[in-house]
Amino acid sequence: MSAALCWTKSPDGGAGPATLRGAVRIDQVIKYYGSGRSRVLAVDRCSLDIAAGDICVVVGPSGCGKTTLLNAIAGFHGVSGGAIYLDGRLLCGPGKDTADIGADRIVVFQNGALFPWKTNLENVAFGPRVRGALSRPDALAKARAMFVDAGLRGHEDDYPGASSSGVRRRVEILRALMNEPAVLLLDEPFRALDALTKSMMHEALLAIHARSRGTVFFITHDLEEAIFLGTRVAIMTSRPGRVKRVIEVDMPYPRTRAIRGSKRYREIVQETIAVVHEEARKAYDLGEKEG
Repeated sequence: MSAALCWTKSPDGGAGPATLRGAVRIDQVIKYYGSGRSRVLAVDRCSLDIAAGDICVVVGPSGCGKTTLLNAIAGFHGVSGGAIYLDGRLLCGPGKDTADIGADRIVVFQNGALFPWKTNLENVAFGPRVRGALSRPDALAKARAMFVDAGLRGHEDDYPGASSSGVRRRVEILRALMNEPAVLLLDEPFRALDALTKSMMHEALLAIHARSRGTVFFITHDLEEAIFLGTRVAIMTSRPGRVKRVIEVDMPYPRTRAIRGSKRYREIVQETIAVVHEEARKAYDLGEKEG
């Protein structure tokens, strides 16, 4: 494998791999937690199709099953019914309750997981090296190229503890993308950031996505974040979770902060709030907790 990433123009004018992959199909998924009298139906016949290369953002009230779906795609737990497919291949479902954990699906969690004793560059190069996919020189060369693409030139030799929260988040995303996953799974990665840093991270993520063109499955409670980033926003019902509505975000990329003041952006925000509020009220009345 070449040390440098090879990019080409995507249909929308951005840069990306010539062949898109990462189409996810969630088909009538059911998930129970517990057993006996304490058994809880968390997700009930949930279906969602995500096209390769899309940024699909999932929102909904606490306890609606957003993280449950992400964990099932990642292979962290199984499903009780239904099936999940990646590019037509069964991840989990009949005959295979739990998906295999693989480098084709990488998770970035709310809380960072960088190795504090390694430099930012070494953190990013770690995955392909430990898997034997790239030699040390090739992994470091590829990582350096990604730092430049992500606007992180000059931060390669810093340690995570000496880096800002925004830099650490970008480094974590680059580390995930080093494995060239078909699907990047983001579980509220910007939740703890201040408003200004979060806004900068939104644009940074979109810039990185324009280069990688992988599929992104993004969980958030922030509706404006969802609309700014997403190709589509999937709104889930209160528990038991299923997809209530999918809103197509018909605003072109690249997106900048200026788009937040546009009439269309505000219309989509209000449309999304109206749908989510009804389900949030149901969850509130039931006293749901995060799930």
